[in-house]
Amino acid sequence: MTAAAAPTPIRSLTVLPAHREEVELHTADGLTLVGELALPVDPDGTPRTPAATLVTLHPLPTHGGYMDSHVLRKAAWRLPALADVAVLRFNTRGTSSPRGTSGGAFDGGVAEKFDVHAAIELAEFRDLPHPWLVGWSFGTELALMHGLDPAVEGAVLLSPPLHRATDADLDAWDADGKPLVVLVPEHDDYLRPAEARERFARVHQAEVIGVDGAKHLWVGEPYVRRVLDEIVRHVRPGLPVPLPTTWDGPSEQAEAPAVPQSPDGEAFAGSDQEDA
Repeated sequence: MTAAAAPTPIRSLTVLPAHREEVELHTADGLTLVGELALPVDPDGTPRTPAATLVTLHPLPTHGGYMDSHVLRKAAWRLPALADVAVLRFNTRGTSSPRGTSGGAFDGGVAEKFDVHAAIELAEFRDLPHPWLVGWSFGTELALMHGLDPAVEGAVLLSPPLHRATDADLDAWDADGKPLVVLVPEHDDYLRPAEARERFARVHQAEVIGVDGAKHLWVGEPYVRRVLDEIVRHVRPGLPVPLPTTWDGPSEQAEAPAVPQSPDGEAFAGSDQEDA
């Protein structure tokens, strides 16, 4: 990394300091999943215990979702430095990324329960404090169906379609009482704010937040910043938000990612054209 003389604007490909390590998750049904754990660091680069932890669940892999889906990638690039938050990302079964391919095959959210449990167990094994689930699209279904674990403090849902999760899943979250934060784009393809408020009304502690102008993919730096601010506001209460948009210290510039395309032309990976 090279130190800049003046504060650097945080843009879509800016990578802030963190200790990043490749990890493997081992499921109860015998699979190995690949992932990455990003931890905050001291000024000398030594990893330190975070103040909170995000266990991220990516969008639908059959439509281009994977651990590098752009909001999750930017969380890992920014939040260890800006918010003292650890970020665990991984590929669910059968999903590929530059990190590698996880074992097994896509199971429509059913056997993926073992993947969710393996991620939570890794956070527990590593003594990562205050773990929250952060699911996006298909990942919200996994969080609602399989993420109600005693070790989890709450969940943040981005663009929940509520295609697979049922009212019974919502009722379970309601009965448990864990915080449920629901970020719903104004122009979502599947579930928009008014309907989301109706569907999530059965979870009395759910906070449904409509985001004006946003779409399902959260493309555009203003929407990414809003998502990260809301995540931090809930997992690090008391930390000032909005988060800084410049960085006075060393940073890197990542290469623009390859963008997996779905049969419908959707892309969760993002690109270097996201700063507008």
